[in-house]
Amino acid sequence: MPALPNSLSIGDLADRSGVRTSALRFYESRGLISSQRTSGNQRRYARETLRRVAVIRAAQILGLSLEEIERALSQLPDARTPNRRDWERLSGTWRGLLDDRIEELEALRDKLSGCIGCGCLSLDSCSLFNPDDRAAGRGAGARYLVGDSPDDALAGG
Repeated sequence: MPALPNSLSIGDLADRSGVRTSALRFYESRGLISSQRTSGNQRRYARETLRRVAVIRAAQILGLSLEEIERALSQLPDARTPNRRDWERLSGTWRGLLDDRIEELEALRDKLSGCIGCGCLSLDSCSLFNPDDRAAGRGAGARYLVGDSPDDALAGG
């Protein structure tokens, strides 16, 4: 297959986007971007892929999971460059996710100095907030950070 006119090699795409070639190959394996192959089996990316990679990177910087990014990009036609309207729609969807994350981070910040109900029994306050590691009965992990309260653990359910 002849090289696409105006196409970018994987190295060119990496240089222009600031994303490592290994990440670009990973994005492609997940269907986030696509390439065509030359007769020598080299990847060639349409120049418009730069904008798609920029959207992926912006979403990652915002803290979105790969699954959330995949869902968002699945709404875009592969053959078209994401445009302003696409970006407005995506960023509007992401605003709610970011608001939720901000709320979670604020709650985490406010709970950092106290016991988090992890069952470590190493803090002085564990005997008050998590006697006999009762938080373990609520499940694995830092139970008080995921929304359980010390009262839930003390009540046994």
